[in-house]
Amino acid sequence: MNRYPMPELKDLPDDLRQRILEVQEKAGFVPNVFLALARRPAEWRAFFAYHDALMTPETVGRDSGLTKGEREMIVTATSAANHCLYCVVAHGAILRIYEKKPLVADQVAVNWRKADIPPRQRAMLDFAMKVCLRSDEIDEADFPPLHAHGFSDEDIWDIAAITAFFGLSNRMASFSGMVPNPEFYLMGRVPKAK
Repeated sequence: MNRYPMPELKDLPDDLRQRILEVQEKAGFVPNVFLALARRPAEWRAFFAYHDALMTPETVGRDSGLTKGEREMIVTATSAANHCLYCVVAHGAILRIYEKKPLVADQVAVNWRKADIPPRQRAMLDFAMKVCLRSDEIDEADFPPLHAHGFSDEDIWDIAAITAFFGLSNRMASFSGMVPNPEFYLMGRVPKAK
């Protein structure tokens, strides 16, 4: 499992412990990333502050043209390109839930070009993958295709920032040996009965 021991919840500063307990109450379990990164509280705070600003911009008073599902789609596709098991499994689970499509995360992770997604999301992932793998090649020609699908310049910033942030997250999860919680594997695979 983790190369670095995860701290005990009881030993964490109050603010970290409170946030982790909130996540546990909502999810029904504590995602391993929360405890794995808590070994360094200052870095944990910075990481989750930026995570929240990107993934739930409404919590910091900012609007975004990206849906929650699109954000998770970016994370899943780029994490697959970075070979990050933790993020593909964890964010793939969240993607399945937000998009209400049990197959989409696997499709996006294995080959996003063949995934059952609309052209808007395909254009978004084209750009995200270029940021992920060849950011030095981004030029003005990359923006009009995104604008044609209704993405604003701020949305394009979000696509790039999410890709870049999770590049950091992918590397931290991979080097530290972080493993996905078993709960993530089943989330969103079978639609809930109505």
